[in-house]
Amino acid sequence: MTPLAAPARLSTGSPSFESDFRARLHWSAETDAEVEQRVLEILADVKQRGDAAVIEYSKRFDGLNATSVAQLELTQAELKSAFDGLPAAQREALEVAARRVRSYHEAQKKASGESWSYRDEDGTLLGQKVTPLDRVGIYVPGGKAAYPSSVLMNAIPAHVAGVGEIVMVVPTPRGEKNPLVLAAAHVAGVTRAFTIGGAQAVAALAYGTATIPGVDKITGPGNAYVASAKRRVFGTVGIDMIAGPSEILVLADGSTPPDWVAMDLFSQAEHDELAQSILLCPDAGYIAQVQAAIDRLLPEMPRAGIIARSLSGRGALIHTRSMEEACEISNRIAPEHLEVASNEPHRWEPLLRHAGAIFLGAFTSESLGDYCAGPNHVLPTSGTARFSSPLGVYDFQKRSSLIEVSESGAQKLGAIAAELAYGEGLQAHARAAEMRFKK
Repeated sequence: MTPLAAPARLSTGSPSFESDFRARLHWSAETDAEVEQRVLEILADVKQRGDAAVIEYSKRFDGLNATSVAQLELTQAELKSAFDGLPAAQREALEVAARRVRSYHEAQKKASGESWSYRDEDGTLLGQKVTPLDRVGIYVPGGKAAYPSSVLMNAIPAHVAGVGEIVMVVPTPRGEKNPLVLAAAHVAGVTRAFTIGGAQAVAALAYGTATIPGVDKITGPGNAYVASAKRRVFGTVGIDMIAGPSEILVLADGSTPPDWVAMDLFSQAEHDELAQSILLCPDAGYIAQVQAAIDRLLPEMPRAGIIARSLSGRGALIHTRSMEEACEISNRIAPEHLEVASNEPHRWEPLLRHAGAIFLGAFTSESLGDYCAGPNHVLPTSGTARFSSPLGVYDFQKRSSLIEVSESGAQKLGAIAAELAYGEGLQAHARAAEMRFKK
């Protein structure tokens, strides 16, 4: 019987493994030239015309017939009303998830987000002052997908960091507002919220309009237009990252039920056709069991077509020589989500250097991290976990160096600075230091 979804079956023992492996991993982050040109036009138009351009694009792309941007702003009363109107189970789930996300990020702030200073033997004070950003913008996807979890994961660490104002933008095509998204904004402490999306929302946040305040940083995922716009406005404002398709990599030693692993692979494949799901395992028999589970479970899935195209186009079941080799290949991939489906997860965790988030043990499904475990689900993709980190409190803070030189310190440090400044041909630098010398 032909598999409904056929991930590539690779083996590290095959002579063609390296070329097959690279071909399966390849994904171009380049956006279509037409998208880039359209985004440039929208950014320039919003920068020049402000609210008028936002109104025009909201009507064209989302079908919203507003005469002012004020009509596109959600009030705090609307957000609370959305929360109050949810079924009790959804309200409780949202509140528990928010508490766990907040608790994790408060611990993160204590560990790395405090100011510090010390004085050296000359009485000179050196240190670092940590301060929150004044205002940030969070982009929340709308339309085909509505993600209240994205509201929690972007707004709560900003709130914990002490950001003064959190401005949310969320597209609402044809005026359809998702109650869970609005309720999440209420729970997470969003200050202002606007029903706009796309490149025009990014432009409004970056440049500011008469109604929408300009921000210092924009975070949150979006489509190709949003990603292109974020790339273009970087420098005017900060951004979190340019996210690629979602990824999951499962390291399995054969001890986890195959059905669990198959469903974990589905959990990312169902996002879109470009999502990537990979299994690394030294047990060929177990890999066959996972494939059988994929074939059996796929027809039950509402998004079976998307999952099948994702697994067939970018998925892979890779037979390795050992778990050690599997860990090394994982480091080469540097996946967004990394599951260690093993009865000895802490044996392998020290070998894993690069991943957005590491899920240890058979009971730690990636989906728990997406919603309610506590750590942030905004993670580096496309191999960027080699050099970048999950979204966190630190993304909403900045650091200023503190230097207070004593009179005695100015004698010692001034001589060193003057010597180096003269060497660089910067006489004013040297003279400024020398003027502090005792006569």
